Amino acid sequence: MHPYHRFVSETARLVRDARHLPLGGLPFTPRPALATDAPRVLIFSPHPDDECIVGALALRLLRQAKMRIVDVAVTQGSNKERQAGRLAELRGACAFLGFEVLTTAPGGLERISAATRTADPEHWHAAVSVIADILARERPRVVFCPHEADSNSTHIGTHFLVMDALKNLPANFECAVIETEFWGQMASPNLMIELSVADVADLLAGLSFHAGEVRRNPFHLRMPAWLQDNVRRGAELVCGQGGAAPDFTFATLYRLRQWKNGRLENVFEGGKEISAAENPGGILHLVH
Repeated sequence: MHPYHRFVSETARLVRDARHLPLGGLPFTPRPALATDAPRVLIFSPHPDDECIVGALALRLLRQAKMRIVDVAVTQGSNKERQAGRLAELRGACAFLGFEVLTTAPGGLERISAATRTADPEHWHAAVSVIADILARERPRVVFCPHEADSNSTHIGTHFLVMDALKNLPANFECAVIETEFWGQMASPNLMIELSVADVADLLAGLSFHAGEVRRNPFHLRMPAWLQDNVRRGAELVCGQGGAAPDFTFATLYRLRQWKNGRLENVFEGGKEISAAENPGGILHLVH
């Protein structure tokens, strides 16, 4: 028996024991006081629960940069019998984290995929109009959406839905666009965001409010391992090949660009890492 056996066995034990932790029903985290004109951040979530999975930077923008975080529930899942329940779970998760919620349509938008974009342009254009109206009304400083190869069909569809909606806005519309990953890894992330233990714990607790989903598949208990693996990947893909890895335990990877002149534009060369001690709002000063 060597020391690494204990390390692995203790990790397995903690995950096994965590299956008995409560799902939702937790007291809400304190929300910082926000100015009435606080900059808005919109998270375009393909499904209820994505706001917690990719929400590390959004949570830090709320707490450290005092920005207003609004989750846009693009869909409420494809199972119609679960849509009302998933929306209720989403509202609980967002209330716990301090996020606001916007819905797109009763039951959410339907058939959001690249295939629908090609095969049913009338349905697609109607969905794009819904998202464009939200963007025009909310005037976000920052938009989160999945990257174009995030494997899941609704995640990929949501990427193109947001991109097409941005193209429908006036030419002078500008915002930061932060692409997220979960089902499929980005080949070229340029931003690594460290999470503290408290940040990770709160994201997992928020995810536990999606009780119907995590009972089926307890992916909230596997999320810390994914966040750890992001440090490994980010050390090479964001910080540069062959360099020393940052002393992070948990991180989420993103790709930051800006929407300007009717298209996505880079805002810096290479990659950047933001420690838990830094105010992540500073990175947005690079977006003109």
